[in-house]
Amino acid sequence: MAQLWGGRFTKETDQLVYNFNASIGFDRKFYRQDIQGSMAHVRMLAKQGILTEDEKDKILEGLQGILEDVENHRLEITEEYEDIHSFVEANLIQRIGDTGKKLHTGRSRNDQVALDMKLYIRDEIREMDGLVLELLRTLQKIMEENLHTYMPGFTHLQKAQPITLAHHMGAYFEMFRRDRGRLHDIYQRMNLCPLGSGALAGTTYPLDREYTAKLLEFDGATRNSMDSVSDRDYLIELLSAMSTIIMHLSRFCEEIIIWNTNEYQFVEIDDAYSTGSSIMPQKKNPDIAELVRGKTGRVYGALISMLTTMKGLPLAYNKDMQEDKELTFDAIDTVKGCLALFTGMVSTMRFRKDRMEESAKNGFTNATDAADYLVGKGVPFRDAHGIVGRLVLYCLEKNIALDDMTLEEYKAISPVFEEDIYEAISMKNCVEKRNTIGAPGAEAMSRVLEENRKYLESSSADWV
Repeated sequence: MAQLWGGRFTKETDQLVYNFNASIGFDRKFYRQDIQGSMAHVRMLAKQGILTEDEKDKILEGLQGILEDVENHRLEITEEYEDIHSFVEANLIQRIGDTGKKLHTGRSRNDQVALDMKLYIRDEIREMDGLVLELLRTLQKIMEENLHTYMPGFTHLQKAQPITLAHHMGAYFEMFRRDRGRLHDIYQRMNLCPLGSGALAGTTYPLDREYTAKLLEFDGATRNSMDSVSDRDYLIELLSAMSTIIMHLSRFCEEIIIWNTNEYQFVEIDDAYSTGSSIMPQKKNPDIAELVRGKTGRVYGALISMLTTMKGLPLAYNKDMQEDKELTFDAIDTVKGCLALFTGMVSTMRFRKDRMEESAKNGFTNATDAADYLVGKGVPFRDAHGIVGRLVLYCLEKNIALDDMTLEEYKAISPVFEEDIYEAISMKNCVEKRNTIGAPGAEAMSRVLEENRKYLESSSADWV
């Protein structure tokens, strides 16, 4: 058992206890961050005269060698080590001798693991942000190509009013844009360096914590050593943000699943993102959309588990906090995988524009516009509402759409109707005359698309 403690103990830890306590099985994931943090720590120790320049150079060379050997698969991170910190330090001592024992001067595993996790999460937030940004670019492309693709808008899963596919996709664009904002907020709020906090009460060594923070590209050092080693707020915030991201993906998937049914036929999912049935040769199943929808509960579970783990912990560090890693790692991998697959599915999906427009016409989505037409002729809205209700009932009995009624049929219900009713309730007119900002009309949507373009262009720059 390779461990960094033991002087106070008179016998070996029971193997089952050791295995239960060990974290190497999952914290090996941030070996790079652990070495990166150690390198910054050593440079700071030398700057402060706590290490000599020669000692600094020997330790840095040893750490760089370990990093290169792990990444080139010449050195394996095995279960004989308690955690990633033990692995790095033990191998360093083996390579450079007693000088390696000075690596841990002025720090504890408590502030070390807090640093490693923050460095790892920063990297993951950047990667996740890139995946959300790619999805936004995909949605923008669909919106630009479907400014005049008419379809029904829904409330209560009932056809309500005509909109465009661009407008519908635009709703998801706004959701995922907010998701990016949340990721940015978390990054900025968490970007303070905990290294130098020690176990909980700092250290008597004359550390320059601001220098360490600068080397590691933090905005500064954390302001309370007890909070530094026991803070997991940023993980809870990230799990919450990821829960919102995957909730948005799940809502989107639900619609795609519905749109893919034989009854709707609004979309055709590419073969690369579909599967068939083992016994029913006609089937083409939306498995990716269903799996993304299904994995939502997994991410929610990580958030609830983390909140539950933290709810009763006194200051400062407690071993319970070791539970943060597996939960967070799994949630991150899940959300990143779902974002990548979903973007691929949507970018290759074929939209059945004819089916969408036909569905809008046959669903009385232009009924509100018929009522507005009557209001424009001087009919009070409440009376107009009742007249159009009778029109819809008549169409249902005849199995026709409002567009299919003759002028004589219109006049039989209300003499106010004239020939211009057909233009008033056309899909094009119903949509295009709605041009207040946020509405589906082409003029309004063009302004939104232009604003989106500027946002996406500015997003290519470094955002921290």
